[in-house]
Amino acid sequence: MGFPEAATNASTALLTDHYELTMLASALSDGTADRPCVFEVFARRLPDGRRYGVVAGTGRVLDSIADFRFTDAELSQLEATAVVDDATLSWLADYSFSGDIDGYAEGELYFPGSPILTVTGSFGEAVVLETLILSILNHDSAIASAAARMSGAAHGRPIIEMGGRRTHEYAAVAAARAAYLAGFATTSNLEAGRRYGIPTRGTVAHAFMLLHDSEEAAFRAQVDKMGTDTTLLVDTYDITKGIETAVRVAGTELGAIRIDSGDVGPLARKAREQLDSLGAKDTRIVVSGDLDEHAIAALRAEPVDAYGVGTSVVTGSGAPTAGMVYKLVEVDGKPVAKRSAHKESRGGRKSALRRHRDTGTAVEEVIWTAASAVPEREPNDHELQIPLVRDGRTVDDLPTLDDARQRLRRALVSLPWEGLKLSHGEPAIPTVFV
Repeated sequence: MGFPEAATNASTALLTDHYELTMLASALSDGTADRPCVFEVFARRLPDGRRYGVVAGTGRVLDSIADFRFTDAELSQLEATAVVDDATLSWLADYSFSGDIDGYAEGELYFPGSPILTVTGSFGEAVVLETLILSILNHDSAIASAAARMSGAAHGRPIIEMGGRRTHEYAAVAAARAAYLAGFATTSNLEAGRRYGIPTRGTVAHAFMLLHDSEEAAFRAQVDKMGTDTTLLVDTYDITKGIETAVRVAGTELGAIRIDSGDVGPLARKAREQLDSLGAKDTRIVVSGDLDEHAIAALRAEPVDAYGVGTSVVTGSGAPTAGMVYKLVEVDGKPVAKRSAHKESRGGRKSALRRHRDTGTAVEEVIWTAASAVPEREPNDHELQIPLVRDGRTVDDLPTLDDARQRLRRALVSLPWEGLKLSHGEPAIPTVFV
């Protein structure tokens, strides 16, 4: 697919921020770089009006940390631009993370204050990972959180992720992964299919229709090559004539038609009536064109069989970042906390569980530190953090991408019904600090 190596593996030139190396160089100079520290990733709040967030990108984070090295080319660049001194360059040349990481499994829900990722190691080896970790988790979790809302609105009807043309070429691959995790059925992104095993689907664009001298010629070329189970784009000229021509060319066994413009609800209704009258009762209707979770919900009563979503999912449907931060919470075993107005943090390493009723409905997220009283366990409590890295090595048998899909499905079922609303509201369950 033409991906440069720097795009498929972590590159310090791309994923380390200048200020991280400033902190590292200063800490090496005064002897504090080796102090044992704990950093945590959390979100102070959810995006405006959202009722839950979805953890996504953890697997990509772990792969990137395992590959995180400062190459000769990158060290030469740092030296040439005098970003750091010789002692820091020497330290970076030998860098590999040797600490521990715990966190929420991919596909888990999170809420304000949830300790989504806990990084334990020396200050030096943990601080240089901040931009790497946040860039992945903030992007992927934003996409998955939006995609989960869309999947819920679709109410079991499949959604095709097709946003590759609406975002950065490498972000498109990560977005396809996050959307699939959150319940999308397929993607049009072939690299996401190759890399993550996501099923791929796609049909033609209007350019293919305009290439041919007639709509019938375009349909015939596609059917001759792809078979009658293909999806024909019927709205290039006149939808009614397009459907008539599509069925005449492909027969009543035509797989699907796609409507990509106009008021798709009424158009889908008329298309269903016309297809049925022509005997193509099993031909599916796919709609696309600037859909988001609200548009999908509005189409629930219409005879739509599948949706194609692009721009809104790859941009987080109005919330392009999850707003997560990476904060130092413990040094030498002692809690430390930021006190800045509106940006306060809670000191100390956190643990978390989610409490449920006997019915399985989640009621609260309980978070505590080593210095606080450990909450007495109840029968339906679910501990949220799992080991991810030990002594610099990724833990064996971590959940797969398909495991994450199933985890999210179960987690969403556990939310109170009002937590699944698309309207603005408070987080679906409260966060309780003890």
